[in-house]
This record gives sequence, C-alpha cells and structure tokens, in this order.
Amino acid sequence: MLLPQLTVYRHVLRNRALIILSGEIDFDSAPLVRASVERCLRDGVRSIDIDLTSVSFCDCSGLNAFLLASKRATSAGRTLRLHHPPAMLARLLDLTDCGFLLLGLPFGSLPSPLGDTPAVPVPLVPVLSGDA
Repeated sequence: MLLPQLTVYRHVLRNRALIILSGEIDFDSAPLVRASVERCLRDGVRSIDIDLTSVSFCDCSGLNAFLLASKRATSAGRTLRLHHPPAMLARLLDLTDCGFLLLGLPFGSLPSPLGDTPAVPVPLVPVLSGDA
C-alpha cells in the first residue's frame, strides 16, 4: 500500500487554527484532512482556516472531507474556511455550487483559483503526514 503524499501543518493561536496542507488530497489522504480538523475541534478551536496554496491535487474525496469537516465545525458552533483552493478543487466547488459553504462567499460566486492574497507565513511544524 502506498502512503498518501500529504503533509499537514497546524498553527494554533488561542482559539484560531491555521491548517496548511501540502501535497495531494485523494481517497488515501483525505483521512488526514479529517483527523486534523477533528483535532482542532477537540482542542476547542473556534475558527479553522485551511490554506491550500501548496495542494497540487484534490479530487472529490478531498471535497467530501472538507464538506464533512465544515458540517462538524458548524454543528459545534465553529467556523471552517478554505483559502487558495487549487484549480481542480475550485472547479469542483463551482460544479457543485458549494463554494459558499467552504469559502464563505455568496452562493454562486467563486474567486480565482489562484487566490488574491499570499499565504501568511507562520512557523511550520508537521503534525500529521502520510510520508512518515
């Protein structure tokens, strides 16, 4: 069995978390996404931002992981937002009209897949990785 090629970095400041994903999100690596969000929820994080700048691939398994994570966060009274989705994920969000759930946009509007602001630099420490 091949290990998923996804690394998850997490930076928490008080009740906010920035999760930075790097690599590919597919059927094999989507559980890492779910686990990182679940960990934030268990730790009492109120606002979860997920930076996808370094994600090179994301299929419908990744989209499903994000939708389930958003549902869990919303059910717990917390927020989850995706930032800088790769073109493939932006296309999936557009086709499914669910960008408003994950990007915090009005229904039916989607930003450029390249994003309009650079990622915020933070000290990175891997917390989960399928490469290890």
